[in-house]
Amino acid sequence: MADRFRLSLAQLNPTVGDLRGNAALARAAWSQAKDAGADMVAFPEMFLTGYQLQDLVRKPAFAADVQRVLADLAADCADGPAIGIGGPLPGGDKPFNAYFVLQGGKVAAQVLKHHLPNYKVFDEKRYYHAGDPAGPVRVGPLRIGIPICEDAWFEDVTETLAETGAEILLVPNGSPYHRGKMDTRQAIMVSRVIETGLPLAYVNLVGGQDDQVFDGASFVLNPHGVLACQMPAFDTGLYHVDFARGDDGWQAVPGDKATLPDAWEADYRVMVTGLRDYVAKAGFSRVLLGLSGGVDSAIVAAIAVDALGAGNVRCVMLPSRFTSQASLDDAADVAERLGVRLDTVLIGAAHEAVLETLAPLFEGSNPDLTEENIQSRLRGVMLMALSNKFGEMLLTTGNKSEVAVGYATIYGDMAGGYNPIKDLYKTRVFQTCRWRNAHHFDWMQGPGGEVIPPAVIDKPPTAELRDNQKDEDSLPPYPVLDEILEMLIDKEASVADLVAMGHDRATVKKIESLIYISEYKRFQSAPGARLTERAFWLDRRYPIVNRWRDESGT
Repeated sequence: MADRFRLSLAQLNPTVGDLRGNAALARAAWSQAKDAGADMVAFPEMFLTGYQLQDLVRKPAFAADVQRVLADLAADCADGPAIGIGGPLPGGDKPFNAYFVLQGGKVAAQVLKHHLPNYKVFDEKRYYHAGDPAGPVRVGPLRIGIPICEDAWFEDVTETLAETGAEILLVPNGSPYHRGKMDTRQAIMVSRVIETGLPLAYVNLVGGQDDQVFDGASFVLNPHGVLACQMPAFDTGLYHVDFARGDDGWQAVPGDKATLPDAWEADYRVMVTGLRDYVAKAGFSRVLLGLSGGVDSAIVAAIAVDALGAGNVRCVMLPSRFTSQASLDDAADVAERLGVRLDTVLIGAAHEAVLETLAPLFEGSNPDLTEENIQSRLRGVMLMALSNKFGEMLLTTGNKSEVAVGYATIYGDMAGGYNPIKDLYKTRVFQTCRWRNAHHFDWMQGPGGEVIPPAVIDKPPTAELRDNQKDEDSLPPYPVLDEILEMLIDKEASVADLVAMGHDRATVKKIESLIYISEYKRFQSAPGARLTERAFWLDRRYPIVNRWRDESGT
């Protein structure tokens, strides 16, 4: 029997629903693996269809198409290495999450996912049947155990594989990023390796899909949890791993070990990758955004340039009579440093025209938020007109603090197709601006150096919808606000918990109320890159209408 086995790990970026495009990626990787002398090329979970599919996976016509494309892929790749690839398998009223092993022009084996995640962004019990644990699959000289993603997070599936003769473990994953995820993954996989005594190859998707970004960072562990190979985070690639059989069984031959990014670089890379893939996979190539002279729009502009290049980003300044000269100057400075086009669209005349039109109906009432928000909505109208005219996706720029408390105008500054900083609290926005000014990497298409002027970072935040307006007129200082928000949202703390921390109860109750009454705005808001385990959308699902309030802490 052969004492060597070459496994090629395909860390690639599929597109949901693009079955033939994904199959083409698989064929190209298979061809490269064949040229490299591979015995098998392994793709991540649900690679053939992209992930996550949500209710698309339950559509009968889609399921039939998947089977046709899978059969064609097997036939086209009959003469060469085996293929391991994920996709759905029909199962009656709903399918199975399956992993297919293609050999000799056909589906030689299939493994069904047993543990279905049903937490955070996952709803797999809604979409899939749970399969029974299976034994290993033979490919050449090797018996390969294949626990699909979540199956490797529990010891029962991997123990069954080891007991039934598996000699290595191959773990195909669709594991999206959140801050700190990589440490958790590796710790759990080390546990599986130590328990079974088997080497383990972990292959993950890479790329953005809606709000989620898959960060790749595939790796290989040897028995005793020793890291043998580490693939880069966020980059696509085909990585060849050699396994050799010795007196103690199969082990991976040590290979390259890429350095993984720290939390600041990883978060920023997720925002860049999420924007780049959302724009491209939605059929766009260019974006625009309103550049106000404030810190939020400045960091979004930087992210957009790093994702798409300065030539594909249009910034627009939309001043009113309340816009300060400092804001005009700061916006121009940001645009110049990033090298982007900056257009100016005056909204003062349009604002006056709307007020004049509404004057007969507003007669006898005092000016309030209504008049302020007309300005924001006019900006949304102008920006959407530019988006429609020139085919540029409009980006919105509200940070997580604003999104949480509704400090944004629906159909106004919330207008847009995507929000790169939706999961970034305001205090972290400031820190991210400083981080970007101090760091530059090859994957950034924008310039290096101080791309966000210190004046933009340091000045008091303001919406500039009335004279001398500051955010802190309506909200606590952002360090206080963000601590309250993180406790209430990310940690589901009680009002009593925050009072015990020393926060004023009236302030906490005000913020709690703002969070709940703003749910309808978030329901209609643009998607944005998920950075934490409590991002708005699938991580946190509250009713839009909700009268419950926490009365603890009295």
